[in-house]
Amino acid sequence: MFWGSARSPALETAMAQSASHKATKAKTAKKEVSSDVVMPFHVGETLKYQVAWATFTTAAAVQINVKERRDLFGWGTWHFQAFAHTVSPVRSLFSIDDQFDSYTDAASLESRQYEMYLNEMGKKQDRVIHLLPMGQAPRGDVPRVVVLPGTRDPLGALYALRGVDWQKNPEFRAPVYDGHDVYEMRARLVAASEPIAVAAGNYSASRISIHLFQHDKEVPGMSFSAWLAHDAARTPVLLQADLPFGNLRVELTSAAQ
Repeated sequence: MFWGSARSPALETAMAQSASHKATKAKTAKKEVSSDVVMPFHVGETLKYQVAWATFTTAAAVQINVKERRDLFGWGTWHFQAFAHTVSPVRSLFSIDDQFDSYTDAASLESRQYEMYLNEMGKKQDRVIHLLPMGQAPRGDVPRVVVLPGTRDPLGALYALRGVDWQKNPEFRAPVYDGHDVYEMRARLVAASEPIAVAAGNYSASRISIHLFQHDKEVPGMSFSAWLAHDAARTPVLLQADLPFGNLRVELTSAAQ
């Protein structure tokens, strides 16, 4: 499902051609900017979460940032970051300090680059993955993984969910590549409005169920729910994950816009 001359103008019209070319470039640049998907978040946003796992009410701390907008091989991208650290007493059992970076295309929301910097139980692993949708021309002399058009990485997928107007579009599907496997993410609006109480406060939020599929069959033992607040940023205030190693509750502790 995925796989690792310009023509010179005549002398007498050179000035006119140059002026026309500059005007065309300006119009093209304006068009490219206007084609960016309008998202509810902004550069500088920082969201912090506490993670409950099994019988531990505070097992880890997570932070996600909208770090910047930047050019990547000629693509305009969002740069998202996520940090995860286990905390005491779980840290004495599992020492985890992970960082993830997503460079998500601002126009298509496809993942252009996904980075993983893992430090788990004393073992470190760094990976930088360049993703190229099928049918698109490569940019930059770097190794790449060819993926289906519209593919997200896991971090970029979370931000893509925030870009959906769930009151008008109750379903959303996209391929997701996690660096090892590719899945079809199927997200569906379960409840248009629910009251949610988390450490950061009380919210009214939409509840989204998320399931993963491979070859049209649901992946067993893995399901997710996300509550997106009814604020301008569609802030994820609560995430729940049912995983083979236990259930996770990830609740918002603070939000800085």
